[in-house]
Amino acid sequence: MKNFKLLILSILVITSGLGFSQNPIVRNQFTADPTARVFNNRVFVFPSHDIPTPDGKGLRKDWFCMADYHVFSSENLTDWKDHGMIVSQNKVAWVDSSSYSMWAPDCIERNGKYYFYFPANKTVADANGRKGFGIGVAIADKPEGPYVPLPEPIKGVNGIDPNVFIDKDGQAYLFWSMGNIMVAKLKDNMTELASEPLIIANLPQKGLKEGPFLFERKGIYYLTIPHVENKIERLEYAIGDNPMGPFKMTGVVMDESPMNCWTNHQSFVEYKGQWYLFYHQDAYSPKFDKNRSICIDSLFFSADGTIRKVTPTLRGVGVTSAFQEIQIDRYSSKSETGSSVAFLDSIHTFNGWKTKLESKNAWVQYNTVDFGQEKLKKVQLKALSENGSTLQIRLDRADGPVISEVKVPKGTSWDTIEAKVSKSQSGIHHLIVVLKDENPVEIDWIKFE
Repeated sequence: MKNFKLLILSILVITSGLGFSQNPIVRNQFTADPTARVFNNRVFVFPSHDIPTPDGKGLRKDWFCMADYHVFSSENLTDWKDHGMIVSQNKVAWVDSSSYSMWAPDCIERNGKYYFYFPANKTVADANGRKGFGIGVAIADKPEGPYVPLPEPIKGVNGIDPNVFIDKDGQAYLFWSMGNIMVAKLKDNMTELASEPLIIANLPQKGLKEGPFLFERKGIYYLTIPHVENKIERLEYAIGDNPMGPFKMTGVVMDESPMNCWTNHQSFVEYKGQWYLFYHQDAYSPKFDKNRSICIDSLFFSADGTIRKVTPTLRGVGVTSAFQEIQIDRYSSKSETGSSVAFLDSIHTFNGWKTKLESKNAWVQYNTVDFGQEKLKKVQLKALSENGSTLQIRLDRADGPVISEVKVPKGTSWDTIEAKVSKSQSGIHHLIVVLKDENPVEIDWIKFE
């Protein structure tokens, strides 16, 4: 019965477009600019959707190319469901469908309706003769849609990266960027401005700044932005006591990407008592940073309300079941020597990565694995070793208890190997895989039964 349940779960994972708890969380398409919101006790993420530039469209091959939006959701931050496309450039009356410019979006709920805000290039100039970017609104009865776009963009707004915030008194605010960071009040209908746009003062004047996201915690308003202080964007923040400012630049949330992705884009959400930072990098496209992927890491505050800097991880957040394929290449930590990660296929990067252990006692650790309450019988892993090798599976630390020893046979192709589990332990543990001889081994995944 247990194996049957696992089979059904595997089928659901394949057919429903789920993502996973490791970074990046979406594993079958490029995603960027994530806005995370909590609706109906689930986390919904509204990202933009990078695609390779199609031929014959007259588009720059070295630039961002985005034609539509998907929405993803999760109840446990581990299993992410793709609800499919919600808005397309081909089905919005005011959008130039040849521009592929559907950049960073946002979504918010009010009075049982869901308002999805998105930027795109306009087909015609406005009354002031400006064509450029407009910000539109699509409305739905459920966070996953279907969404119906309004026939016109918001009047008086020319820019990108919309962000909407509703304060405790019910007043809604729209933030956006276009050279500067702008803000205006919204009417109760959430589709029209209720005040003249203002430039937010006291932000950096040098270097590109964009992507505003405002949130409130314990009476402090945090205005967060990507900003190019040096050569690429890092995530910075300012604090104030009013949504429209004034704000004081306070610190850095995340440093420039170690993967050298030129952009970053952020949102912040509290879910079940924990704060999280959503952002993007270029893990699946390291040679072209206009194809990006969204990630999550935990966020913490100091006692004075300042944000503790977040270091991006591969492991991400959430609990991984021991009975599903554990991608240990999304490691929490590893030995300083003899361990590395590489693509399984450098051309088809969505196939994921492999872990390489190449010297005796090299190890990799993957945190927060749920072994459940039933006694484990065996471990499976997909691996290859040209000369044959021996692996030890340990719990909690590199010198922790050995629960299995796996002999990887000599060969030049991938094989699924099984071994008995000798010391089964229930509950949540860290998982460590250690190479016990000098023969290198490559590992795709590991799971238990």
